Amino acid sequence: MPPSKLPPTIRQRRLGAELRRLREHAELSATQAGQLHGTTQSRISNIESGGYPVSAERVRTLARLYECTDKALIDALTGMTGGRTRGWWEEYRGILSADGLDLAELEHHAQSIRIASAIHLPGLLQTAEHARALFRDVVPPYDPPEVEHQVSFRIKRQSVIYGKHPTPLSAIIHEAALRMGFGGPKVARAQLEHLLTMSEREHISVRLIPFGSGSYPSSGSGIIYVSGEVPLLDTVQLDTDTRSEFVDAQPQLIRYRAVLDRLEESALEPAPSRDLIHNIQRNI
Repeated sequence: MPPSKLPPTIRQRRLGAELRRLREHAELSATQAGQLHGTTQSRISNIESGGYPVSAERVRTLARLYECTDKALIDALTGMTGGRTRGWWEEYRGILSADGLDLAELEHHAQSIRIASAIHLPGLLQTAEHARALFRDVVPPYDPPEVEHQVSFRIKRQSVIYGKHPTPLSAIIHEAALRMGFGGPKVARAQLEHLLTMSEREHISVRLIPFGSGSYPSSGSGIIYVSGEVPLLDTVQLDTDTRSEFVDAQPQLIRYRAVLDRLEESALEPAPSRDLIHNIQRNI
């Protein structure tokens, strides 16, 4: 796909959406904003849809027009400019869903990541064989090449938790996810060993909610909470059987932060969580 025809990334769409929110807070129409900025209503609309490249200087100009005085937010928005991010995920465009690419981009730019999972282990903590077993079981089934594309994409996403400056990761996992046994005993044991190894890393927290805790304040769908440069730029990804949903409205972000806080209150501390993982692994 030629660069000019590439759809806007989730980061570009979010920048446009935040500029729209600033304009609406200033009680200006797109036409009025265009007149103040010396441009057209259609240009403002294209910027707000993420379809038109916007420079850091233009963002600062628009912020002044909209009387935004939140310097941290303005600095974060200017950091989202500079054209399309050509990340590794672009090689999968046209092969995998756009939702998957959007998630990889969000994780790449995240300041921290919080995950809650009831049935599946977080993708960022899965082994290749565990992921392969999951993708072989989808309905309708993937062809073998599609399975391998999905597995390689999932493993490449994990680059954010490795390297010199890994992204802090907090995972809250229900005990049920550890006992599913995807791929059979050998794969399951190796997956739990990997989870134990990763849980020992300084920047990774793995906490389990055991059976019998009596509380799981969530719908059961997976939650990935990606922190932006400032809280206003956080994003939540909700994972279901049929699609991914991205949430960034402030009331919803507040709600999901509260859900994750409640889940943490219900979870074991890291050390007892590792003990439980050991016990489950020994009995597979």
